Amino acid sequence: MPVQGGESTPQVRRPQRPAGDPARRASGARPPGSTRPPDGPASQTEPKARKPRRRGRRIVAVLAVLLILVLAWPVGMLVWANGKIQHTDALAASTLSTPGTTYLLAGSDSRADGQLSGDTTEGQRTDTMILITVPPSGATSMISLPRDTYVDIPGYGANKLNAAYAFGGPELLVSTVEGLTGIEVDHYVEIGMGGVANVVDAVGGVELCLDYDVSDADSGLEWTAGCHVVDGETALAFARMRKADPLGDIGRTQRQQQVIQAVTSAVAQPSLVFQPGEQVRLADAGLAALLVDENTGIIDMAQMALAFRAATGPDGVRGAPPISDLAYRPGGIGETVLLDPDRVDAFFAAVADGTVTTADLNS
Repeated sequence: MPVQGGESTPQVRRPQRPAGDPARRASGARPPGSTRPPDGPASQTEPKARKPRRRGRRIVAVLAVLLILVLAWPVGMLVWANGKIQHTDALAASTLSTPGTTYLLAGSDSRADGQLSGDTTEGQRTDTMILITVPPSGATSMISLPRDTYVDIPGYGANKLNAAYAFGGPELLVSTVEGLTGIEVDHYVEIGMGGVANVVDAVGGVELCLDYDVSDADSGLEWTAGCHVVDGETALAFARMRKADPLGDIGRTQRQQQVIQAVTSAVAQPSLVFQPGEQVRLADAGLAALLVDENTGIIDMAQMALAFRAATGPDGVRGAPPISDLAYRPGGIGETVLLDPDRVDAFFAAVADGTVTTADLNS
């Protein structure tokens, strides 16, 4: 009730609630020491926090575009490369049916610059013949067939293996190899050896090794014993040299395998994944030197490269078939290489089923 005498009304002090009191939070008041703005109209100034979200969306969009490019580039590269491959008739109907996959790699000097075409050059011979076999299980192998191997060429009789190409091109060569080995050829790949030189130059050279000095006028190889990084011209001479090799044709096949392995390793460098321009340049140089059968595409070529690496790896087998005479003269065709008649059939059977070992190779 009012107080007489004009005295002021006494003030009633309300008890203070603790900072965490629910009633205080409901009122919108800030707890002591808090920097958080109070609830209510003043808090409407916070939308500026949306800017980082927009920036995040931009980053996601950029990453999505980059991902599309990363995925699209290899696909586009495959399509482009597949269109660059040249094809020829090589695989006739075969009576053989061998499990697994076998590639016949033939090296030719038909063009000085390594450029090949679908037209067979009359009288041309293949100096390199390599059989790469991937069996259903067991060892992947790479067997070099000496070019002077004494064989029966269908329709032409006994002769040197490399004469089959001169008589009937890739198709007759494939048929002759199938008759010799008893193994069905699934893919034929011909490479111009001059094209190998172009690829060597494109990768900046490769390292090759030979443990004796060479001065060979026929191939043009001048070599000091040891390992050297060489250019394309020297690599080609290294692969061609035969007369100065104490192992003759066998030594030649070993050096050809070394050149191909060195080139394969050089073009398979992981750093090339991040150099699209280099990929195109190397593919252009390599594909210009290739001629394959009608059913072989870029995916088959990639699988052959994997088979090659497996054959040259620790679990693979590479070498030449068993030989009984390196200077066999049957008459009329000069000096030939005679495979061991007592071992050759079992050898190629082991190649086909993956049980071949280094002990089975020509020593």
